[in-house]
Amino acid sequence: MIRTVKAAVLAIAPLAISTSSSKRGLCYVPSSKYPQDDKIWTDTPGSDLSWYYNYQSEPSSSYKNSDMEFVPMLWGASDSDTGTPFLDSVKAQINGGANISYVLGFNEPDGTAATGGSAVPAELAASTWIAQIEPLKELGVKLGAPAVTGAPNGFTWLQDFFTACDGGCTPDFIPVHWYGNFEGMASHVGQVMGTYPNMTVWVTEWGFPNQKLEATQEYYNMSSEWFDRMENITHYSYFGAFRSDVSNVGPNSALLTQNGKLTDIGSWYLGGAAMHNVPKGDSVRMARFAGWSLVVLATGVYMVL
Repeated sequence: MIRTVKAAVLAIAPLAISTSSSKRGLCYVPSSKYPQDDKIWTDTPGSDLSWYYNYQSEPSSSYKNSDMEFVPMLWGASDSDTGTPFLDSVKAQINGGANISYVLGFNEPDGTAATGGSAVPAELAASTWIAQIEPLKELGVKLGAPAVTGAPNGFTWLQDFFTACDGGCTPDFIPVHWYGNFEGMASHVGQVMGTYPNMTVWVTEWGFPNQKLEATQEYYNMSSEWFDRMENITHYSYFGAFRSDVSNVGPNSALLTQNGKLTDIGSWYLGGAAMHNVPKGDSVRMARFAGWSLVVLATGVYMVL
């Protein structure tokens, strides 16, 4: 149920945990400098990552023969777009024998290019959805709503989107992006569930950027354990599948060290034990990332318990 609680104290999950989960997927960020890192997510013994997305409509070459299910995304839209390239691509993949069960809508359409958003007006997103995404439902594909930022205007954008759709957009699940503390994330997800009670939730980007290592590990363990407990959260993917020295969310959020070794969080995410590989960063790297940095310190928040 959803209720208002004090956000002052929350139990901290233990640091040294090893769990597996069928909900976990890969938010794939390619590295032209270290292409060998791609194998880590599929070749590590015990890895239970079952799906991935890459912000594109076509699968990544590194995973074309992978057991991970590819989830295509229509990243953005423009007034100058012609035809239905996304729809055509997904149909071609299905006709070619690919297992396409889900697709994702626009990436942070309420955001700006500076923060990795696609900056798509709600009206344009609605017309593009009706032309390129909604027809996939006839093929049995489940549709993910546009993934707005964790900022308050994200809810406003979604409301405008559904108004512009005028009943012509029928997503099956709501993707969530969140960058901030656990209390804020739980509040935000609770608000999403309360606003759209008939849809399941995917957390397709999440993290707590630029924190100390112990705080980052506590946050990861607490949030992933919570995702696994929540029946209405069916999929989640951590934003951090890259090396710590190129991380735009802080070195401690990365799943790999600067040398390409799994960090503790990286190993835990793949269902393994702590590796005790300490990530180090690039001291001149700016803290910019493809999401919305929002740390909520409110005394009253929505929580799903």
